[in-house]
Amino acid sequence: MTCFYCKGNMKESTTTYMEDLGSCIVIIKNVPCTKCSQCGEVSYNGTVIRQIEKIIEQLKNSLTEVAIVNFSTNVA
Repeated sequence: MTCFYCKGNMKESTTTYMEDLGSCIVIIKNVPCTKCSQCGEVSYNGTVIRQIEKIIEQLKNSLTEVAIVNFSTNVA
């Protein structure tokens, strides 16, 4: 698989996903992805995206300003 942006080689890896929800910043560590070895561009498959959405939905109304979770412990 080649990178959409630079045509570099995409490799299986993990990354840290961050999203600002306004009232809370969610940081999800160890998220499976494919990452370009040349430019660092990251892409996720549909299953991973759905799980990220579930994690964010669970934390959306949390009482904390920053939530840091590990992806692998949240996968059902």
